[in-house]
Amino acid sequence: MTIRVLIADDQMMVRQGFTVLLNAEPGIEVIGQAVNGLDAVAKAAELTPDVVLMDIRMPELGGIEATRRITGPAGATVKVLVLTTFDLDEYVYEALRAGASGFLLKEASADELAQAVRVVASGEALLAPNITKRLIAEFSRVTRAPRPPLKDRVGDLTERETEVLSLIAQGLSNAEIAERLVVAEQTVKTHVSRILVKLGLRDRTQAAVYGYETGLVRPAGY
Repeated sequence: MTIRVLIADDQMMVRQGFTVLLNAEPGIEVIGQAVNGLDAVAKAAELTPDVVLMDIRMPELGGIEATRRITGPAGATVKVLVLTTFDLDEYVYEALRAGASGFLLKEASADELAQAVRVVASGEALLAPNITKRLIAEFSRVTRAPRPPLKDRVGDLTERETEVLSLIAQGLSNAEIAERLVVAEQTVKTHVSRILVKLGLRDRTQAAVYGYETGLVRPAGY
């Protein structure tokens, strides 16, 4: 199945460059371009892409708010991959909270960009490796306050689902979780689907954010 991509960036050369790079990749097609955040919201509604490549800083409407509007409506299935030249924690954190499924710096190679699109389209989480550590530090900082009992934080999740949520937040794939828990990968997929439904989350990236924000996961060293 071809992954349909919308590129939102206020710089024409960036849009065209990404279009050429992605159209050269098998299984990926750029179906449109947006010149600012408002245009991105309108084009996403009109074209229903699988993935939106979203610049953070744009006129009219910034990428974070545009991401929130695109992913916010009930039933929205569009994935947003945030791209920026600004390697700043607040952007990463706010973009993920707004509904982005991934975050990548514009300095990434063509192969990294294409792989990022595929990963996000498949429903997996994606963070640029060189910003992940600081992102974890930020999550840890905001979750230091006292928390209610664990049962209140995870709602109706079973003990095993809570365990799976914790492993998702730690960045493990379904295959890695299956190996850790000594269960079939399909069983893990079922757990993940139930977690998303029970907590009202749209994908595993949001599940990871939830895991950190509720204090379910506290990274070692922070």
